Amino acid sequence: MEVILKEDVAKLGSRGDVVKVAEGYGRNFLLPKKLAIEATAANRAVIEQMKAAAVRRQAREKGDAESLAKQLAGVELSFTRKTGEHDQLFGSVTSADIARELENKGLNIDRRKIQLDEPLKAIGDFHVSIKLHKEVSVPVKVTIHKEAGEAPVAATEEASAEA
Repeated sequence: MEVILKEDVAKLGSRGDVVKVAEGYGRNFLLPKKLAIEATAANRAVIEQMKAAAVRRQAREKGDAESLAKQLAGVELSFTRKTGEHDQLFGSVTSADIARELENKGLNIDRRKIQLDEPLKAIGDFHVSIKLHKEVSVPVKVTIHKEAGEAPVAATEEASAEA
């Protein structure tokens, strides 16, 4: 069965592609969920119009992403967290924390666009990539500091041993 995809479908194709799928997959999944339509001559003409609109929309989204990337270019974020031994954080800095801090600076970024493989769990400087569009990503510098007033663990143990 040939269908025309109305949305991007993982491991199958992107919007506007004409793909061959199994009869059951097309009739029981793609068509009822409105992810695809049957590939008839009339539908092919409609899809050509949809493709033209999609190209214009993609260009506009990429332009918006590039302008947002220019705003993000010089942004540096700073976090202060409690630490334990060997400068390991109690807790971590996650993509949600980074998104919240960016929002405080007036930049509304969805946390799912922040490319963190795993949460940041140590003090120091990190470069975190933010993927604004499939062709536009920008690095942001994230610095994590120790919370002020924290005494080193060894000094605290010596003070309690003397008491």
